[in-house]
Amino acid sequence: MQNKKVLVFLAKAFETMEFCAFIDILGWARVDYGHNLFVDTCGFTEKVISTFNVPVIVDKTIGEINVDEYDALAIPGGFGEFGFYEEAYDERFLKLIREFNAKGKIIATVCSGAFPVAKSEVLKNRKATTYHLKNGYWQEKLKEFGVIVVNEPIVVDGNIITSYCPETAPNVAFELLKMLTSEEEMTVIKKVMGF
Repeated sequence: MQNKKVLVFLAKAFETMEFCAFIDILGWARVDYGHNLFVDTCGFTEKVISTFNVPVIVDKTIGEINVDEYDALAIPGGFGEFGFYEEAYDERFLKLIREFNAKGKIIATVCSGAFPVAKSEVLKNRKATTYHLKNGYWQEKLKEFGVIVVNEPIVVDGNIITSYCPETAPNVAFELLKMLTSEEEMTVIKKVMGF
């Protein structure tokens, strides 16, 4: 089984619940089921502060990333009120997203994590979703980037996974696991984790 690597990008004010799903599910697959799935966390700085003020020390900073080393990019969403878009919309991150997409690599997002992907123009004329409550306000904002918004919990369009709220985070991580392994393998891990 060949090694596969996922880059989990943490922009300032990311949501911890959305971040943890990727770490735990890919961790269970590696540790308990022998999948050679490895995760690197990444940010603009070595320490990234989450929405609710939890600091996370990342493995790498954005300048150290070589896209060829990774099979997928995972992007947890975050709160604009705490500065999520300041980093999520940084041109260096948008360039990284474009590079992952150009090489056909998986991009998995939770909730507002779809916005930097849309801003990078990678989602133009493609199906996606984002936060669905608050009268569809955020889905309407996503449409402004030329996205075909689908009001479903998880939307997969080719190599891109988007979802609509924190509750979907584990299922996005399972969808990513399925794309990296197989439906059968993912189902085994989902079951042992109690989902």
